[in-house]
Amino acid sequence: MVQIALSIFEQAEVHKDAFGNALSNGDTVVLTQALNVKGTSFSAAKGVVVKKIRLVPGNTDQIEGKINEQTIVILTKYVKKN
Repeated sequence: MVQIALSIFEQAEVHKDAFGNALSNGDTVVLTQALNVKGTSFSAAKGVVVKKIRLVPGNTDQIEGKINEQTIVILTKYVKKN
């Protein structure tokens, strides 16, 4: 694992769920509300479990996960760490 030294003015990117819990690659999350998935014919229901998420580099408000065998981008404000 490579560690990056940060100056006192830089902060590490931290992805947080709707309740302020830090998220990591590979975590399992639960949707806190139903979401319409753009570009598809389905919506993700509240309570759907998304396993093995990936953090979107450069954007702490987004994660990627699979729902119905499709990888989608999910806003972190709509998930709760399981």
